[in-house]
Amino acid sequence: MAGKKYTKSAALVDEDKKYSVEEAFAILDKMEKAKYDETVNVAIRLGVDPKQSDQMVRGAIPLPHGLGKDVKVVVFAKGEKDKEAREAGANEVGAEDLVAKIQAGWMDFDKAIATPDMMGVVSKIGKLLGPRGLMPNPKVGTVTFDISKAVKEAKAGRVEFKVEKAGIVQTPIGKRSFGAAKLQDNFMALYEAVLKAKPSSSKGIYVRSVAISSTMSPGIRVNVGALKV
Repeated sequence: MAGKKYTKSAALVDEDKKYSVEEAFAILDKMEKAKYDETVNVAIRLGVDPKQSDQMVRGAIPLPHGLGKDVKVVVFAKGEKDKEAREAGANEVGAEDLVAKIQAGWMDFDKAIATPDMMGVVSKIGKLLGPRGLMPNPKVGTVTFDISKAVKEAKAGRVEFKVEKAGIVQTPIGKRSFGAAKLQDNFMALYEAVLKAKPSSSKGIYVRSVAISSTMSPGIRVNVGALKV
């Protein structure tokens, strides 16, 4: 049975209607709030078949206003790149020693970045990092020699997105406390990045539907046709 707050929030949404981006975030702003600062999420349903390797949609984008959370970043690097990572604000930097620490069960981080020459070492813990979405990947900029930029973007609120088996991209875009305007900016940055990641083999309608919600709120459908990109 839905709680009173959820019921009051749901009353603000017409389930049969798709709202403009401005309307959607204005409605979300008026909804009942939890006792903590809820995360705001976006779900974008795409007209692709993720089972086909040439229809995989993935990428990363630094959000204009970040994610509103302290992102813990680890870097696999040696020598000068180790120093660069520390100066950029990485929480933990190492090579074989960091791999051993993770093999022993330590997983207290949100993002992992590696220099290309370290990937042979990092591959030893692929089975630990992969299922958690933490494996460094050149396609999303987490395997790079530009360590300083990668660390700073990750700390500032760079989101990675990847289409799931059901053809949906789901990702956070900030906190309720950001307010409608900042959340809208973050949403548009993500939406444009997903559009740019459209596979050339994708035919027909690419974006099928878009919905936004917070941790405790009902979903609000967005009118994709009215989006000006």
